[in-house]
Amino acid sequence: MMRQYELVERVQRYNPNCDEALLNRAYVYAMQKHGLQKRASGDPYFSHPLEVAAILTQLHVDDATIVIALLHDTIEDTDATRQEIDQKFGVEIGRLVEGLTKLKKLDLVSKRTQQAENLRKLLLAIAEDVRVLLVKLADRLHNMRTIHYVPETKRARIAEETMDIYAPLAGRMGMQDMREELEHLSFKVLHAEAAATVADRLDELSAKNESLIADIERELSENLEQRGIRAAVKGRQKRPYSIFRKMISKQLGFEQLSDIYGFRILVDDVDTCYRALGVVHTIWPTVPGRFKDYISTPKQNDYRSLHTTVVGPHRQRVELQIRTHEMHRIAEYGIAAHALYKDKSAPQADPRTGGALPKLSEESRAYAWLRRTIEALSEGSSPEEFLENTKLELFQDQVFCFTPKGRLIALPRGATPIDFAYAVHTDVGNTCVGCKVNGRIMPLVTQLHNGDEVEIIRSKAQVPPPTWEAIAVTGKARAAIRRATREATRKQFASLGRQVLEAAFKRARRDLADEVLELALPRLGQPTLPDLLAAVGRSEIPSADVLKAAYPDYKDERATPAREGGEIRRAEEGWFSFAGQSGVMFRHLADETAGAMPIRSIAADLPVRFAPNGGAVPGDRIVGILKPGEGIMIYPIQSPALKEHEDQETQWLDVRWDIDADDPVRFPAQIAIHSFNEPGSLARIAQTISDNDGNIDNIRMARRTSDFHEVLIDLEVWDLKHLNRIINQLRTRQNVSRVERVNG
Repeated sequence: MMRQYELVERVQRYNPNCDEALLNRAYVYAMQKHGLQKRASGDPYFSHPLEVAAILTQLHVDDATIVIALLHDTIEDTDATRQEIDQKFGVEIGRLVEGLTKLKKLDLVSKRTQQAENLRKLLLAIAEDVRVLLVKLADRLHNMRTIHYVPETKRARIAEETMDIYAPLAGRMGMQDMREELEHLSFKVLHAEAAATVADRLDELSAKNESLIADIERELSENLEQRGIRAAVKGRQKRPYSIFRKMISKQLGFEQLSDIYGFRILVDDVDTCYRALGVVHTIWPTVPGRFKDYISTPKQNDYRSLHTTVVGPHRQRVELQIRTHEMHRIAEYGIAAHALYKDKSAPQADPRTGGALPKLSEESRAYAWLRRTIEALSEGSSPEEFLENTKLELFQDQVFCFTPKGRLIALPRGATPIDFAYAVHTDVGNTCVGCKVNGRIMPLVTQLHNGDEVEIIRSKAQVPPPTWEAIAVTGKARAAIRRATREATRKQFASLGRQVLEAAFKRARRDLADEVLELALPRLGQPTLPDLLAAVGRSEIPSADVLKAAYPDYKDERATPAREGGEIRRAEEGWFSFAGQSGVMFRHLADETAGAMPIRSIAADLPVRFAPNGGAVPGDRIVGILKPGEGIMIYPIQSPALKEHEDQETQWLDVRWDIDADDPVRFPAQIAIHSFNEPGSLARIAQTISDNDGNIDNIRMARRTSDFHEVLIDLEVWDLKHLNRIINQLRTRQNVSRVERVNG
């Protein structure tokens, strides 16, 4: 186990002005708190945070990050408290240590939900300070290095989480070496047999081509030196997981792989990168389509380099990366290379004062992307959705597209113009109605490719449909679509709620004014008027309760049906009767010309649906039932289903048809047909419906015997007359014995 002075010496090698007293104090505090705790390996538990700190010294992080690494498990696994850490090390360090603490005390439904909530908490902490990310990745790396001590039943879950989240996260932050090691360690756990097989084949290949790497290094160095280019050339064999992933994704056997070796050429400046590229392409033939310029177009994680593949000595394909020493530093350390502080030579503020620690003087594009992504993902989605969308964001390779003005937009592979629109701006995505790709109008489901120029066609009247969420690839687009859908639904329910209240207040002969409703908000427990209207629209608050809250002196004086001498008596005009299975039910309807809510179609602005198993068509007398959380369900007056709502007085709505003769709409209906079981019977039925301009939506066999079969047909018709004409025409068919309309 590393001693106290050894840790300090490691930090002093890259930061001679480090706060030695702070590091010593954190070392002693963490060692005392973890005390006699042991790891699964039998080592003192304190060896773990110490190794995490050691890993971070290789990234040349600041003193505070080393302190956080030493303390990162104290709140979670010891009796240390956030308040105590604040007092000893400062509020900032206390906040970051708490950000690394898992949510162990939540009563969560499933392990997946717990994993998602912990990930959400971690990423939100990362969004505030990059040092949380650095400590967490180092923590996970040491856990994976010692995973063989963990019980076998837990290894697969830990390795899968590492492969799904932490390795891609390290890659997106530009920390390629850490990503590769995390993938390699996870690969050995999840696919032990495959990992061993690939490693054995690589060993055989290395023995066979023992001098290949040295030969290529020497030849490259000599050619570059002859042309006056000072460069460092280093070759390496790819890791087993990288090879395995390529074999799976490209469906190749090991023998078919041709680029197992990779070489890096490090030079002093950008101009020399392109000169070195010219030398390489001069001495060896290139592989077409394998050149990529990440210097002029950097990756989202700030990675910059020239990539090319050539056919080298022994007719072996060789991958080459050409970059400057500074680019290589960023490629190795990623986000840690950007952790530059305003004044490294200045002493840090006394942590006991709680003063803020130094802030980053520059922010990498990778970290800026991560913060934007986390902010988009964290708004309003369930833990499981957050986990799924985070994986989507981390896993994808990238394509680079352009706006008409030349702005570069980086997107995951498989992205569509919908993702492009939301990447430009949320408002652009919400108002998108079409697109042009390379000057041609294309569907919004088109997959984009590198170099595409995308122009988004917009309309202020557009609201993104919920189906877009299944098309979108990026978490940002999906989160924005969900927010827009929720807001549109909320507006619909608020509009419905206002109409419900207008009808209720009119029946009560009371004035409906926003000022009156706003005064009643505290009594109804609603923060704003739109919230109240939406709650009424969702049937969470009955209109009668709103009336009483707005007008405390209000009393419902409406008449009720009466029985006389065992007979059910019709009350005043406006009541209607319905013969249900258990008697006759009465309900009051207002005059259809005064106050009844207009129903145009299922595509109306209000959340309106027609009852299943038959629905209603213009010409039917209709009733609206306000269903909690769903909106209005429209039933024909003869529907047996209305019996279920007999005692739900406040949910009955007065509705009427409002059909536009210039814009006719079809409505759902259902018919049951009993016909003879003979060849061509169903075809003749369908032909009759077609001849009478009916549209069949669905056909299913309800019952079938040797002589007869019963067919249920879902139709779309213009109105009641149209439906009756179809029924009458079917009844004239010789193969039809009976036709009935079905009312659910």
